[in-house]
Amino acid sequence: MIHVAIIGYGYWGPKLVRNFLNTPSCKLTYVVDTNAKRLAKVKQRYPQLKTTLDFNTVVNNPAIDAIVIATPVAYHFPLAKRALEAGKHVLLEKPMTKSVAEAKILIDIALAKGKLLMVDHTYLYNNAVQAIKALIDNNVIGNLMYIDSTRINLGLFQTDVNVLWDLAPHDLSICSYIMEKPPTAVQAIGVSHTYNQLENMAYLHLYYPENKIAHFNCSWVSPVKIRQMLIGGDKKMILFNDLETTEKIRIYDKGYTVLPESDRDRVLVDYRIGDIQIPKIPQTEALANMASDFITCIQENKIPVSNFKNGLEVVRILEAADYSIKNKGKKVLLDGHLAPSGDITGDSSPGREKSPSTADGEQLNSGTY
Repeated sequence: MIHVAIIGYGYWGPKLVRNFLNTPSCKLTYVVDTNAKRLAKVKQRYPQLKTTLDFNTVVNNPAIDAIVIATPVAYHFPLAKRALEAGKHVLLEKPMTKSVAEAKILIDIALAKGKLLMVDHTYLYNNAVQAIKALIDNNVIGNLMYIDSTRINLGLFQTDVNVLWDLAPHDLSICSYIMEKPPTAVQAIGVSHTYNQLENMAYLHLYYPENKIAHFNCSWVSPVKIRQMLIGGDKKMILFNDLETTEKIRIYDKGYTVLPESDRDRVLVDYRIGDIQIPKIPQTEALANMASDFITCIQENKIPVSNFKNGLEVVRILEAADYSIKNKGKKVLLDGHLAPSGDITGDSSPGREKSPSTADGEQLNSGTY
């Protein structure tokens, strides 16, 4: 039995509490929050759980095996660092940390201590995403050419991170999961309409080997809510609409073939339009699958689906995107096909002003992970 404590009972914490309470081989013991009113709600709904305002109560408790951290991202690093150093397994909400430098420190500690460090990229446990992964791995859509993602809605404006750090981790984690290779470059533009200068709408481009590309549209200022991803292959194409209740995936037997060159000024294309397939997707909660993977991987010493490598790559991309936005859409070349590492400017906080760069396509060092 793995004894677990959850830190943070704000927006995501209640969902984690509900799922970990229902996870086999898991005993949720403590909920920690700095807000006494939130803890009162915990006691009212789950009287069997212990609550505390003091993180030390759980981090110094030898009976606690694992700590789940669901706080604002600024607190991820200090809390996770203390937990890992105390010999606890750690599950972090997305994004993993607010900088690559912080993420690498946590990884080093986890490896040295032999403890599981996992990131809750919940979409990787979505049955629709698992089905998409299987379709790509089984070459159903052919060679993957592009990903085009839209994640927009009206609100919620965050006060600590911009819209990319808030919304893009979902789709970046999916992209990292299904792409065979990491990106070679990042480019982003964004704009803030508020006094805190945190971008509330942004467009992010990822460049991959073999002429593959990914595009992400993220916004807090859209009149409609859209959660949609297009995944194009040279055989078939997939539409993933997360707002659909039953038909989340549609597979389009559509494509094109470029005909042999006839002259220098014309490109002849032969289009193919076939059937649309709608596979049946099992109706289980992704968060429940995530919680189960966390507990199972602790018990069996396995690598989780949403492991720290995926979490690190997402943070690398976001850090590079911040740099690109603050430098007017500069294309950032990623050394070793990874995103930049370390503190680019001396202030690695998301959404903060970055120092100016000096050349188009600036290349930044990547480290060893």
